[in-house]
Amino acid sequence: QVQLVESGGGSVQAGGSLRLSCAASGRTLSNYATGWFRQAPGQEREFVAGISKIGGTTDYADSVKGRFTISRDNAKNTVTLQMNSLKPEDTADYYCAVRSAAMTFIGYTARSYDSWGQGTQVTVSS
Repeated sequence: QVQLVESGGGSVQAGGSLRLSCAASGRTLSNYATGWFRQAPGQEREFVAGISKIGGTTDYADSVKGRFTISRDNAKNTVTLQMNSLKPEDTADYYCAVRSAAMTFIGYTARSYDSWGQGTQVTVSS
């Protein structure tokens, strides 16, 4: 398993921005397809954004397209989720996850990921 640590969560007002970072220890994150998921209280964990292992193909949930951007910083061995124009409905715990090293493409379900971080809380107030 890959050890992942998220950072960058916090509280912002609607319309604001936050930048989440996912760091891996002991492994090169660019060798893994990586995803961001979120889970609000009483809700299932849902896909937010993903980036493939090779080529850096990205994809997003419809609810965040045009507002969120996922990217890799290979020098820092991190995957970042830039969140702009935040809405109250974006409030949730956000998790990064990686797929098995054998998997190249983005996974869209939580069960398609093998290793998870501990999560970081994002609160957007109206």
